Amino acid sequence: MKVCVLLLSLCAVPLLAFSATEPGSAAVETAIVQKYTSARNIQEIRLKAASMDIDIQGDIPRLKKQGRFHALRRISPMGLISYDRRHFEGDGTVKNQLIIRYLSAEAERRKEQTSSMAVTPDNYRFKYKGRRVLDGREAHLFQISPIKKREGMFQGELWLDVDTCLPLREAGSLVKRISVFVRKTAFVRTFEIHDGLSFPLQEQWQFQAVGVGKAELIVAFSNISLGESASGELDNE
Repeated sequence: MKVCVLLLSLCAVPLLAFSATEPGSAAVETAIVQKYTSARNIQEIRLKAASMDIDIQGDIPRLKKQGRFHALRRISPMGLISYDRRHFEGDGTVKNQLIIRYLSAEAERRKEQTSSMAVTPDNYRFKYKGRRVLDGREAHLFQISPIKKREGMFQGELWLDVDTCLPLREAGSLVKRISVFVRKTAFVRTFEIHDGLSFPLQEQWQFQAVGVGKAELIVAFSNISLGESASGELDNE
């Protein structure tokens, strides 16, 4: 009997050691989030003074209204967003109620990225859901939710590249209404990783609005050029 107990004890030691290093353990999950936070902070510095083309297509199907906006999007060394070479075509309702609102919200979100709205452990709870494959890449999947519900924050998913812990996708719904006329706002934001940076690729937004039903925005980014803080160019058209 003593021999059996001894054998069981010896077998348990390597089992415990193995499970402590597997994804899903608190230590490993914390390490992944810490690596993501560190990579994100470095990225914020390297992407300052960057520029890129932005193309936004808006649609309100029930009203049969569409619009399209194109511009050169610049990020200043201070992290603020501006738009040059603006061009819009289509319906004024789409422009004023969808596109301009999006641009204003994006500028505000960018301004607050390093503080109260950033997707970091200071502002969000991270719950590890395991490894997944996203568009051929190994990814860590986290379920996230804000610690305090603030405007512009969301609950949903964060996909991180296994090798770099940089974001591949964010998806979810905003926790607060953007307007008394909008019941729900959901989005999917995708990224591409090049040269140790996670570049925005596309955003898809859906809104459920009183009186008009569903409204949609598709935002595409291309021709990204880095500033002096990170030399090089990327064409992701």
